[in-house]
Amino acid sequence: MTAAPVLVAGPTASGKSSLALALAGALGGVVINADSQQVYGGWRILTARPSQPEEARAPHRLYGHVPLGAPYSVGEWLRDLGPVLAEARAAGLRPIIVGGTGLYFRALTAGLAVIPPIPAAVRARGEAALERDGLGAFAAALAARDAATAARIDLANPARVLRAWEVLEATGRPLAAWQDDTPAPLLPLAGTVPLALLPPREVLAARCDARLDAMLAEGVLDEVRAVMALGLAPDAPGMKAVGAPEFMAHLRGETTLDTALAAAKLATRRYAKRQLTWIRGQMEGWTVLETPEPYRALARVAEADAQARVTG
Repeated sequence: MTAAPVLVAGPTASGKSSLALALAGALGGVVINADSQQVYGGWRILTARPSQPEEARAPHRLYGHVPLGAPYSVGEWLRDLGPVLAEARAAGLRPIIVGGTGLYFRALTAGLAVIPPIPAAVRARGEAALERDGLGAFAAALAARDAATAARIDLANPARVLRAWEVLEATGRPLAAWQDDTPAPLLPLAGTVPLALLPPREVLAARCDARLDAMLAEGVLDEVRAVMALGLAPDAPGMKAVGAPEFMAHLRGETTLDTALAAAKLATRRYAKRQLTWIRGQMEGWTVLETPEPYRALARVAEADAQARVTG
């Protein structure tokens, strides 16, 4: 019987990477990235990718394999993940899939709608309308045309609203209809051990601040300077790392380091809060852990394994 993959989701600075590494060591596993920013090369410190010594302690996959200027979607991540899972099974390694991108986990465990690519002209029209009308009016107009999708998405999230508008405009079908035709997931949730690491908000905020201080000590400014030297457009896919705009502003001489650090800390705390909210609202059926200590996680894995032996 093949052991069920372990999923470890959580907001930034929650300690999920250290937990995943501990689980990989205890279970004979491979750590697989499910974070949309850690896929990009160029950022190790700023996105808190596992360090080289950490990578030496267990196999790591899908980290830093995408060029900073290249687009990378959840669909591409799923396509990359399939062979990695097959490789793990062949090697007798237990997959430990870890990250903070909730959409990756939802696509993995619930399936991903196969929607045709959106033409650039349609996307440009939507972006222009959103900027012109404002999010409230744009979302209201979408809801009037597509109530089913509007009821499923966060209408306060401009990216989600714009995506729903694009799909409707480009395909003539609501996003909800595409989602209802979603093929079977790569890993159904029932066939995994899903763990959600959700520290109390005040603890998470303190961890976010401490992480930014540590990044500064580890040389994040040199990393940001090296990325700036690549001359990529500010809206390039890999340039969305939290904290990058603030540190770049400092390196351009526009702000002091103290100001940049404070702004990066605020952006990180806000990002972590959004992740917390998303995971709590969207990821039902996951075992919630408040701390990254591995003993509870290992106990839950053992429990799931024992149940699988009885039922399988």
